[in-house]
Amino acid sequence: MQGHAIACPYCHKMRLSVVQPYPEWENKSANLNKLGNLLSSLNGKTDLVILPEMFNTGFSMRTDILSESQDGDTFLWMKEVSEKGDFGLCGSYLVSEGTMVFNQWVFVAPGEEKSIYNKRHPFSMGGEDQFITPGKEKLVFSFKGVRISPYICYDLRFPVWSRHKNEIDLMIYAANWPCARKNVWNILLRARAIENQCYVAGSNRIGTDGNGISYCGDSMIIDPRGEVIVSADHDIEQYITTDISMNELSDFRKKFPVLNDADSFTIQP
Repeated sequence: MQGHAIACPYCHKMRLSVVQPYPEWENKSANLNKLGNLLSSLNGKTDLVILPEMFNTGFSMRTDILSESQDGDTFLWMKEVSEKGDFGLCGSYLVSEGTMVFNQWVFVAPGEEKSIYNKRHPFSMGGEDQFITPGKEKLVFSFKGVRISPYICYDLRFPVWSRHKNEIDLMIYAANWPCARKNVWNILLRARAIENQCYVAGSNRIGTDGNGISYCGDSMIIDPRGEVIVSADHDIEQYITTDISMNELSDFRKKFPVLNDADSFTIQP
């Protein structure tokens, strides 16, 4: 396990830590134990820890045995880790609500209620749409003075769904993005930062899953100009940490107010 840290000199800032794990296929207890050990080194040292898509199981569609209730074991683990570490914690996993199953991104923080976002675009080419109910609503919430909007993997390919107009400061993409399409991952993460004039954090896994699909990682944090601030090493299980500055973001938007000229539109549910 390795960690990289870059400091930022600005006043109003948030420290982000993006985790790039190698999940053990469909083994929740092993994954949560390993992640708990890794994240313990961040206790008291960061503000927000970002985990990838389906961090507790890998991208498995065995929803009948892997999905959990809203207050299931993974949520309780997240709450415990967040409390011990004194940081916000987020990532996606399978959550069941009645007859529906969602690929649900969950945020928890010490002493706060959770926030959730359901993946809008299940990956039909991987059969996800046969098991996962698509979400209908975006999520924008504030944490430590930073306005955050989360997305999950395939959502990255749809710029209309990801479009904002000065409503957010940080976009988070939790993913299981294969090596075969890593160039798309790298380009679109930077595009989302540029077009929304915001920070973007992308958390992706490494290794090979139970379906034989390989993942390279390429987790990164990008500034509003589309420049990569810090990125993870290829194929290494690790976390990366950097500060993002709300002062710098505000100054950049004032100097180059491109979003003032952005088109208005309504997204249909």
